[in-house]
Amino acid sequence: MRNEFRNLRLKQLDRNLEPFRGARKIPRPQKGWVRAIREAIGVSSSQLGLKLGTSRQLALQQEKAEAEDRITLKSLRAVANALDCDLIYALVPRADSMQALIEDHARVQAKKNVLGVEHSMALEDQAAGDLDQAIETEARRLVRKRLDR
Repeated sequence: MRNEFRNLRLKQLDRNLEPFRGARKIPRPQKGWVRAIREAIGVSSSQLGLKLGTSRQLALQQEKAEAEDRITLKSLRAVANALDCDLIYALVPRADSMQALIEDHARVQAKKNVLGVEHSMALEDQAAGDLDQAIETEARRLVRKRLDR
């Protein structure tokens, strides 16, 4: 039952993230979203500062911070609200699905595990060979272990 619940959660998460997958391909404007939207709707930095309850300089600092990936979510949410926008964010796996992400992570860990053991065995002149098969077997074991938790 536990595995079924986990698999259901993974599938639901994949479904929920699906609309965001295409957003990865949309490049951020060179000077950031805040400035692009502010300028597009004709709001000056002074007006943005007023809406934020701060100064023009602080509004410009927030703009710059967003463009340089230094802004906090709290600040970005406040700026979005001041521009009559919603802040929507998601962590979108680079893999095709959550299951693929789990398998990719397991493969990386399996490779470390197998290569460590293989190195020790080679030092003792007992290397087993067929590393790729050993890595895949270890990866499957790690995925099962992850899903059985």
